[in-house]
Amino acid sequence: MSSKSVLAQKFRAVWPLLDERTRRIMAANEAITLGFGGVSLVHRACGLSRKAIGKGILEIEKGDCPLGGRVRRAGGGRKKLTVSDPRLLDALDDLIDSETRGDPESPLRWICKSTRAIALQLGQQRHPISYVKVPQLLHEQNYSLQSNRQRSKGSNHSFVHFKGLRGGSIEAIRVTS
Repeated sequence: MSSKSVLAQKFRAVWPLLDERTRRIMAANEAITLGFGGVSLVHRACGLSRKAIGKGILEIEKGDCPLGGRVRRAGGGRKKLTVSDPRLLDALDDLIDSETRGDPESPLRWICKSTRAIALQLGQQRHPISYVKVPQLLHEQNYSLQSNRQRSKGSNHSFVHFKGLRGGSIEAIRVTS
C-alpha cells in the first residue's frame, strides 16, 4: 500500500471529527513527520491546501496555544451590513414606510412588498444588499413578511365603505373590484 493511500485512509477516519484548526494541525504534523515532500503528499492525501498546511507547521513550531474554544481569531469574518453601511436601516425604513401594514400600536408590523423588489430599490439608492439579507434585517426590526390571512371568502380587494345616509344613519356597503 502506498504512503498516500495510508495517509488518505488515516485522514478519512478522523477528518469528520475535527474542526478547521485541528485538521490543519494534524495535516501539518503528518507533513513534518514525512520530511521533505511531506507537504505535497499530505496535500494530495487530505485535500487541504499547501498554504493551510504551511500555516499549521508554523503554529506547531511557534507552539501557539488554542484560542479558548474558538476556531478563528476574534474579529475575523465580514462586518455586519449595518456596520459597514450605517445609513442602510434608515434607507430601508424610508423605503417601506408607505408599504407598512398593521396597527401602529401593535409590535407586529408587516409589508406587502417582495424582498427582491426591496433589495433592487435599495441597490438603486447605493445600498447594495442581497434579497436574502433583506428579510433578516426586517425580522430584526419586528416585521413579518406575511400579511394576515383574509378571514372571509371573497375578493382579495374588498373593503367596507361607510356611506352616510339621510337622518344621520350609517349604512355599510360592501364594494368589490
